This record gives sequence, structure tokens and C-alpha cells, in this order.
Amino acid sequence: VQLQASGGGLVQAGGSLRLSCAASGRTFSSYGMGWFRQAPGKEREFVAGISRSGSNTAYADSVKGRFTISRDNAKNTVHLQMNSLKPEDTAVYYCAAASLYTIVRRTSAYEYWGQGTLVTVSS
Repeated sequence: VQLQASGGGLVQAGGSLRLSCAASGRTFSSYGMGWFRQAPGKEREFVAGISRSGSNTAYADSVKGRFTISRDNAKNTVHLQMNSLKPEDTAVYYCAAASLYTIVRRTSAYEYWGQGTLVTVSS
């Protein structure tokens, strides 16, 4: 499966952005999806995940209550709505796909990755 992330940009603290990830190739609904981020000098970290059907979601503690992951299997897309953004949310955000039934937070569990989209939050 091929993944294309988009929607990043520059936003002031407290603002919102909506990231999108478009998938092509194999059956999108066969994959659990995740959003990860990597800030300069830091390791890539889990942000949010969603199960194949979209019925289950999981979030990193740092974004819980501010970010919402969703998916549309008919359109082969997954979204990350980011509200109340903080400067520490600044990072390159990646979408990823894993052929697993459960949501996992390990980067190594994800088989396919998008190219990343940069989110910059100014203070």
C-alpha cells in the first residue's frame, strides 16, 4: 500500500490543523492505521492509532483530548484533527499502516509509511 500524507503547515499556538493520509494499492480496510511524529533530534513517536474498522482508537497521553483520528474506508483516507496545538507539537508527522487487528504503538509494527508532512506551531 502507498501512503500520501498532507495538510501540514504553520499555525499559531492554540490553532488547529487537519492532516490527511490517502492510501492506494491493497485493500485499505485490511490495515490498522497510525500517525507518528518526529521532532528534530528526537525519536519517532506514536501519536494516534485506529483499528481497521475505525471502531477503536488510541492516543498518546500528550495529545489525548486535543487530537482525533478518524478514517473513511470508502475513500481510503485517514485523518488527524489537531486542536489546541502547542509549540511542542512541532514535528514531521507520518501516517503508517499495519496489517494487525489491534492498535500498536511500536514503529516496528508498521509496514508502510507515508513521506511525512511538517507541522510547525509558533508560540
